[in-house]
Amino acid sequence: MNVKKRLSRFMAAAGVPLVLAVVAGAYVVSDAPQARAAGTGPCDIYASGGTPCVAAHSTTRALYGAYNGPLYQVRRTSDNTTRDVGVLSAGGYADAATQDSFCANTNCVITIIYDQSGRNNRLTQALGGAVPGPGPGGSDNLADAKAAPITIGGQKAYGVYIAPGTGYRNNNTNGVATGDQPEGMYAVLDGTHYNGGCCFDYGNAQTNAQADDIGIMETIYFGNNNWWGYGDGAGPWIMADMEWGLFSGVNPRYNPMPPINHRFVTAIVKGEPNHWAIRGGNAQSGALTNYFDGPRPNGYHPMKKEGAILLGIGGDNSNGARGTFYEGVLTSGYPTAATEDAVQANIAAAAYAPAGGGTPQQNVQLVGAQSGRCIDVPNASTTNGTQTQLWDCTGGTAQRWTHTTAKQLQIYGNKCLDASGAGTSNGTQAIIWDCHGGTNQQWNLNTNGTITSAQSGLCLDANGAATANGTKLILWSCNGQQNQQWTPRS
Repeated sequence: MNVKKRLSRFMAAAGVPLVLAVVAGAYVVSDAPQARAAGTGPCDIYASGGTPCVAAHSTTRALYGAYNGPLYQVRRTSDNTTRDVGVLSAGGYADAATQDSFCANTNCVITIIYDQSGRNNRLTQALGGAVPGPGPGGSDNLADAKAAPITIGGQKAYGVYIAPGTGYRNNNTNGVATGDQPEGMYAVLDGTHYNGGCCFDYGNAQTNAQADDIGIMETIYFGNNNWWGYGDGAGPWIMADMEWGLFSGVNPRYNPMPPINHRFVTAIVKGEPNHWAIRGGNAQSGALTNYFDGPRPNGYHPMKKEGAILLGIGGDNSNGARGTFYEGVLTSGYPTAATEDAVQANIAAAAYAPAGGGTPQQNVQLVGAQSGRCIDVPNASTTNGTQTQLWDCTGGTAQRWTHTTAKQLQIYGNKCLDASGAGTSNGTQAIIWDCHGGTNQQWNLNTNGTITSAQSGLCLDANGAATANGTKLILWSCNGQQNQQWTPRS
């Protein structure tokens, strides 16, 4: 999706599968390498349904019953060395202990998300496009490897935490649908980490990172962006990004689609000539819901898909969105509902759960029990080191905090509440700083209303028990007083 054109657009048994490749518009049998399994991973299920995976990405588990290779690669900042993170056993969950050991006492980013299909459709740092990224040469940032801890099957694992400015891409893929060829895709996502920025996508995109035509991409979108398409309520919604439009159905703009509100979301988009569908559900339990099943929007038949794969960004590298990705695939062919229902059952059986069992607070104001005023960043500053304060609640972005699965209190999508200088003494300033995963940026939201530093155990405190606008926030020994009690407000 092109931000620059908003106004003009107005915005499980499995056999050994045959691998299908696209040659001159037809499907032919190929001997391309593919991970083959007799187990019960999602890609085994897709293969037995006649729609094999052509790309399979996950940082949490193997997506084939026999897969025993790397899931992703991390790079640490202390010496810029890298390490692959694999599975605990063939077909199993991520070996998170490898990351924890390698990244101990330093920061790490995710550099590669490997493709388990055998086609080498791995995802690496997006290099920019019509919309430049914030990194060197217009590239996008890489995800903080520690920012999205969860459990799966009772084992610790990490997701891909997309803050604004973060993105992954592969413009030179193998076997991914092009033109009007049929395909399916699913993704398991964090249902609490989203925004209205453009565009948190996963799927099939254009190869030149330019928004120069319609119908050149087909991806899953998740968030509450309503510039081009939307549904009922305030979102978030599962939609399809087809370039020059986010679509919740056949109509541009509004279609009657309910918001989807689960801690973990299964999102599905699939398409074939003049027919496509959106399905979704709770990745922890239950059946899929059919949100849309019908013809293409006007002008999107036939499709002109180009076969790149992206994650966390729009087709032209629009990178203002946020979200968290755990696993997803692209298939060759249009999967049946029965196949997808079996995949959903497999996802639910994987037992995704929040780390520590908590549920993040999404995009809320934090209101002082004593003052009735909100935790605020003065003048909506984004400068590192700005000390937070009390201020009349306005609902603006400078007062909107998200308590992430990594225990960060995040604002603006990329800044975190921070104990200045990693201080642990009374009077340490509570400031904002670039999110880096350190313990001085980790906070516990407690049932008694206090917010305590995971590093020091000190409470977030309105200095001097003052209540006026501009009162600075500090850390102080917890004392049970109301100037240390905070209530989330949507």
